[in-house]
Amino acid sequence: MADTGGVDCIVVGGGLLGMLTARALHREGLSVSVLERGAAGRESSWAGGGILSPLIPWQYADAVSELVVWSQQFYPDLVQQLLDDTGVDAEWLQSGLLLLNTALDDAPREWASRNGRAVETLSPAGVHECDPQLAPVGADSVLLPEVAQIRNPLLCTALARSIQLQGIRLLENTGVTGLEIKSGRVTGIRTAGGVMAAGQVVIASGAWSAQVMQLAGLELAVEPVRGQMIMYQTVPGLLRHITLDRGHYLIPRQNGLVLVGSTLEYVGFNKDTTATARAELQDRALALMPALADYDIVRHWAGLRPGTKDNIPFIGEHPKISGLFVNAGHFRNGVVMAPASAQLLVDCMLERPSFTPFEPYSL
Repeated sequence: MADTGGVDCIVVGGGLLGMLTARALHREGLSVSVLERGAAGRESSWAGGGILSPLIPWQYADAVSELVVWSQQFYPDLVQQLLDDTGVDAEWLQSGLLLLNTALDDAPREWASRNGRAVETLSPAGVHECDPQLAPVGADSVLLPEVAQIRNPLLCTALARSIQLQGIRLLENTGVTGLEIKSGRVTGIRTAGGVMAAGQVVIASGAWSAQVMQLAGLELAVEPVRGQMIMYQTVPGLLRHITLDRGHYLIPRQNGLVLVGSTLEYVGFNKDTTATARAELQDRALALMPALADYDIVRHWAGLRPGTKDNIPFIGEHPKISGLFVNAGHFRNGVVMAPASAQLLVDCMLERPSFTPFEPYSL
């Protein structure tokens, strides 16, 4: 590490990716500060559904699957460690993912074989037995029984507490106004309060990552994509499985909450909710599960995903600025890829081999 009189590393972005990256760096003995423009974990990390799988995993590139499978194996231990550290249970739950009206053809079979995942076919009668409150289906469906979920707001709360207990400095409501770069190397960042020196800087600012990079005249192909969701308060056990059909999904929580998602809207940095989206989500929810008509919608919200052209995130060092790293662009799969992304970036920063090649994620 370069001796700049500051910390070894500044992570710009206090979402799930930023906090996990800081945690992993701290475990390697580095001094780390995390800067967050708002409250830690309150952007896309908080707004998503917490499904620990892509919705249709065989439709993604191997570079995505590598991060997904690694993280899926990591999550149970992470949740237990955070519970031990903070007393906050992020509620990892293996509820399975049910893809309605989906044929078990060559693509899911090959994906399952390649990644060591279980996959099953359910007849329409089997779907009813599996989840009786779902509307009848007219074709076979696919069940991924190993898929789990997480209460992502609780996960973010636990992580924020944990990293501070470990001595990582978390500066909330602290926006970055510039990057300090000298002779082709990053030396720190600028805020309204002045310059903060660091040997390395990680940009993990989600949908805002491109804006942060532009402060130094650098380009990053990440754009905001709004997603809106609604939530019903039902009774525990009414819905048993995460359920997907025609692009919309239901997520059952242990306490009876059922989340309904999600829209895909290219509207810039607008996080407003809309009556049109609420009606769309409600219509699809009732079509999937008519029993929801007996329960109230208790929340409607929106978040901004960091979208990329091919759904593969940017993880690695800037090709022209030494010491400047990026961990961003995870689009709809930020929660499920986060632990692996943090590990891959830390291995890159420490110039050592990782569990998968770095090249597919390079800037």
